[in-house]
Amino acid sequence: MKIKRILISQPAPTNGSPYTELISKYKIGIDFIPFFRVEPVQVKEFRLQKINILDHTAIVFSSRTAIDAFFKITEELRITIPETMKYFCVSEAIALYLQKYIVYRKRKIFFGNGSNCSIIDIIGTKHKAENFLLTVTDNIKTDLNKIFTKSKLKHSSAILVNTVPCDLKGINLNSYDMVVFYSPSDVKSLLENFPEFKQDSLLFATYGQTTLKALKAAKLLPTVVAPSPEAPSIARALYIYLDQK
Repeated sequence: MKIKRILISQPAPTNGSPYTELISKYKIGIDFIPFFRVEPVQVKEFRLQKINILDHTAIVFSSRTAIDAFFKITEELRITIPETMKYFCVSEAIALYLQKYIVYRKRKIFFGNGSNCSIIDIIGTKHKAENFLLTVTDNIKTDLNKIFTKSKLKHSSAILVNTVPCDLKGINLNSYDMVVFYSPSDVKSLLENFPEFKQDSLLFATYGQTTLKALKAAKLLPTVVAPSPEAPSIARALYIYLDQK
């Protein structure tokens, strides 16, 4: 099957695109359309979770959106975060984003390599006695909880960000040969927008294990899967796939 058009469930890149070479070499069309948006929870929703932020000695962030939501909640609840609080972030980019709200001090800010599991590595034995608050979105709460529970770390989870499906009903999926998913929320949005959806000849590409699991749970078949040793990114995985056609 020759690939002519690909739909990527992400906003269009603003500073160059890793897909430029694919478009040029294989003469394909690529559209970028977000399948969902994220919204911070309201104070009323947060209170229903019965989480006391100051009971915790460390905060775990996996996204910039969660950081914004966290400090918005603390401001509205008039909670002063002590300077002794430790922050653990999935990546350095997320850690640096904390500068928007606090004075950046390396002695209390730690970051991993981009994966949720890398947080456990940086916690190690030195910080295992902390009481962690996992700031999560509604679709990855279980994933983080499993990781911390397996590692026997004391923790609670607070949902600070909700994922809301975008309205995709104006999209003609039949005009595409492949759809690329980056998040379980992309799959959820597809099914909510098109409840009678059948895959037929449409191909799917996925990034990340949780996205792959969501696709399979929906009884849909993946054709391109990333990351892998050969293809650390979706762009590279598509390059390899198209090169074989």
